[in-house]
Amino acid sequence: MIVVGVVFDFYTPPAFTAVPMFAAAPLLAAPFFSLRGTIRIGVAAMLAIVGMRLYRGTLPGVVPFIELLTVLTVAVQACAINRVVQRSNERLASARVIAETAMRAVLPTPADRIGGLHVAARYEAAQADEFVGGDLFSAVDTPYGVRLVLGDVRGKGLGAVAAVAVVIGAFREAAEQEKSLEGVAQRLERALARESTRGGSFDAFEEFVTAVLAEIPPGGQLVRIVNRGHPDPLLLHGDGAVETLTPSEAALPLGMELGVRPDRADEWELPDGGTLLFYTDGLSEARNAEGVFYDPVERLRGRLFPEPEELLSALSDDVRLYTGGKSTDDMALLAVMRPAKGQPGRRRTVRIVRRGTTLRD
Repeated sequence: MIVVGVVFDFYTPPAFTAVPMFAAAPLLAAPFFSLRGTIRIGVAAMLAIVGMRLYRGTLPGVVPFIELLTVLTVAVQACAINRVVQRSNERLASARVIAETAMRAVLPTPADRIGGLHVAARYEAAQADEFVGGDLFSAVDTPYGVRLVLGDVRGKGLGAVAAVAVVIGAFREAAEQEKSLEGVAQRLERALARESTRGGSFDAFEEFVTAVLAEIPPGGQLVRIVNRGHPDPLLLHGDGAVETLTPSEAALPLGMELGVRPDRADEWELPDGGTLLFYTDGLSEARNAEGVFYDPVERLRGRLFPEPEELLSALSDDVRLYTGGKSTDDMALLAVMRPAKGQPGRRRTVRIVRRGTTLRD
């Protein structure tokens, strides 16, 4: 802007003035530069005026003095604006740190080894600067085997985080105490009902939680699943086949159950080398530029992943490429692998394995 003002003043008659351009320079810099940078630009604008007036031979004089005073006044105001913007950014950054810390406290990442299983989990916000959402996951080792939950609270913000805290807290307690997976689901239902009755952040009339609960008994090669209105989990076999684990009976999400139908767990075989993938609708409802939904079954079929972490990394990258980085919903992923006999404890030499292709193809 200063350069434009100098050029304008140089090529126009003396009756025209470029003072508005010189005054605008520190104002434009205030929201984007540091205080020191804003001061430098204000000083540069004043020096430009002095230089142009010296060149034209109009210094000293009343008009140049008024021009300098005008730019100085605007520069001081720009410095004040800069301080206000900087303080607002600091408060925003502090709020983001608090939100991220709260989210991590409510939703800690599970250990990568639980009950002899390989586990990986990931939460990705739709916007890079958002840390507060309603997706949830947890995996714990219990006397009844490894139990897991992955869900999605309707809504966002601190209310969603509060509901996540209720579900995760109830799950961790119920997973240790309830003998059946159906009993765990009912404990979650009762916890949300109590939260609604007590006037908490969860409103049973307007909010609900889709969730899938799973149980992998110790030493057994099966998985029990209770699905409460959530996208069906996937089972990735060691030969690249992908199986959709659709429940035998549909059920309402948590928070909407009226007690008319008891929960029922379905069972599937979980072979050695098989990987369970649980995800929220941020994955299955992602769209490309043509509005076509992302199909995880089609994208994963024929692919082999040495570890759950590699699977989640590949999925995250693939969704980002598929949507062009324009996801509209948060995404939570939870992968659990039953290692094959003789499989090393950790393999990271190969991320994606398929003959002559990658997940992006």
